[in-house]
Amino acid sequence: MMILGLVRWMQPVHGYDVRRELLSWSADKWANVQPGSIYHALRKLTDEGLLRTVSVEQVGARPARTTYEVTAKGEDEFETLLRAQWWQVQEPPDPFVAAFSFLPAMPREEAAAALRNRANLLRAGVESMRASLDSDWVRNRKPVHVGWMFELWLARAAAETAWCERIAERIESGVSYLPDGMERADGWSGWTDGSR
Repeated sequence: MMILGLVRWMQPVHGYDVRRELLSWSADKWANVQPGSIYHALRKLTDEGLLRTVSVEQVGARPARTTYEVTAKGEDEFETLLRAQWWQVQEPPDPFVAAFSFLPAMPREEAAAALRNRANLLRAGVESMRASLDSDWVRNRKPVHVGWMFELWLARAAAETAWCERIAERIESGVSYLPDGMERADGWSGWTDGSR
């Protein structure tokens, strides 16, 4: 959706300009758009009939620069993808959640320390985002909704920071990871309850 939307917004546009714009947005961090995949995605979208090649220019020994624009089919696809994201809630994959599901494999002291470290890293990120949000760069050089996205990220990071601190305290208190009696139930015998 990001690449299709940017071509739609900037058209006619070179692939290089799409890549540069996405990198300026740090889309590789929050939208999972990797810089190395952008040209491949442009070709794929063209093959699927969602984009059309307007021109191909070559100057000297430089690589050819292809200019793209969105087709009618691409417009329909963008509108569908856009609205699907606005009207649904989808949790992004989070490697931390996968690791947290094996909490009992960690010694309690290490798990609590890791959560407190995560909280500290999140706090540092919050301070950086706050500085960006208060900067001239966001206030006067970006559309208003960019600041609103920063506010969303701030709220999420603040909530996760508080959660990390709360769970670290519970782990340190020695609370059991399993309900009473469950540690003897089939399938749970390998869980150590973090006490190693």
